[in-house]
Amino acid sequence: MKNEPTGKGRPTPKRKISEAKRITSSLAPVVTKEQKREAKLASRQDRMASRAAYLRGEESALPLRDRGPARRFVRNYVDARRSIGEYFLPIIFVVLILTLIPTPSVQLGAIAIMYGVLIMAVIDGIFLGRKIRTLMAQKFPNVPTKGLGMYAWLRSTQMRRLRAPHPQTKVGDKVN
Repeated sequence: MKNEPTGKGRPTPKRKISEAKRITSSLAPVVTKEQKREAKLASRQDRMASRAAYLRGEESALPLRDRGPARRFVRNYVDARRSIGEYFLPIIFVVLILTLIPTPSVQLGAIAIMYGVLIMAVIDGIFLGRKIRTLMAQKFPNVPTKGLGMYAWLRSTQMRRLRAPHPQTKVGDKVN
């Protein structure tokens, strides 16, 4: 018999190298760290630009729930008026501080204020929803009004500076 070499004639590759060869496709482009960094920066800039467009109220940047002339009208109508709901969060903060005072009458009064403001905000929301439905029937007769009252009330309960998209009208402006 001849002397044939035993084994495969080369060292066994490390597991890390074998797995990397298996995972990487020959069709996938080779991406360097610099290319990844540039892609990440471009992605971040795109997100910032689309967020800025959303906050400005551009129709193309809005989610489906906020699109359309009817929703724009509702947003403008809500933003042109003041409501008790937009002051609810600061009032709750004051109530929280007042409940830390160890006097039961102050604590009870603070909680009464909180519930009073909550009830007034709900009542304001009911009247706002009714008003929105009547205005929508006049201005946009063929547009369904389902959900617009709740949309208006939820926007009216947000603090004005935290609303998204940002208000397009000032308080007291006439909305057409």
